[in-house]
Parts: sequence; structure tokens; C-alpha cells
Amino acid sequence: MAEYTLEHKKSFTLTAYGFSIQSNFQDMPAMQKEKTEFWDKLKADGRFNKLKGAAKDDREWSVNEVYQGKPWNYFAVEAGKSVTDATRIIEFPESEYIVVAGDGDKETLFDKLTYRAFGEVLAQVTDYAYIGGPNATYRKDNGDGTFYGEFWVPVVKK
Repeated sequence: MAEYTLEHKKSFTLTAYGFSIQSNFQDMPAMQKEKTEFWDKLKADGRFNKLKGAAKDDREWSVNEVYQGKPWNYFAVEAGKSVTDATRIIEFPESEYIVVAGDGDKETLFDKLTYRAFGEVLAQVTDYAYIGGPNATYRKDNGDGTFYGEFWVPVVKK
């Protein structure tokens, strides 16, 4: 049984650069390749550092949502100042959230927590339901070469 907590979170907003996912959700290697290529491009063209420079804290977020009928993935931060060319400003509602936490390496932690949440945790939770909308994973450096992260998915009581 996968471990998780149920936590009440106040509304929050993330500023993000993103792209529309073209791969089938069942094809995890293809999705991971798309995400890696996009994130590498963000680093190469300076947008990654631009977004990090606007951040209030050291959390790096990966956000998944369906926007205008298409699946999107974003690199995001909780911004302390405006980023004029950001793809989206993503609003998260005040809600109950299922939180799946874990440690791992920087490059695989987002996917590891997301797949654990959707593949294991949400399948075993019977008294709450995912309300749709954006879900997000953040990571932060543990200072020892590993990263701590949490996947947050908004839910409602059934």
C-alpha cells in the first residue's frame, strides 16, 4: 500500500513555461522524452534561469493539466515578481490535497512521484476523488545530491 497524507492547502499560484504533450499517456518513455527535451530547451535558451530568478523560494515545480482540451506539462515556480513571457499563470484552489512524498534523484523524482500517485495511491483511495484540474510536483535539493519532493493532487470527499 503506497503511503500518502491528506492535507488542506490554501490556494496558490504558479508561474510557468509549458508545452502541449503529444505522446499517449500510456507511453511513459515517450512522455518522459518529450518532457526532457522541453526542459533541456528551457535551460539552453535561458528561460529556466529566468523563472528561477523570479521565484520566492527554491522549489521547482512540474505541473500537469488539461488546458483548452489538450494535456500540458509545465516547469513552474511560485513567483515573487512578474515573468512577462510565461506560458501560463496556474491557479490552484484551496482544497484538500492528497500528498505523496519521497526522495530521489533530480531528473526522475517528478515522474516517480506522479506515477506513484496516479498508479498506486489514487487507485487505493476510496473516500476521496480527484477533482481534475492541475496537479503538481515540487522538488528541492536536500544538499547531499538527492532531492525531496511532494506530489499534490486536489481531491474532494466522495
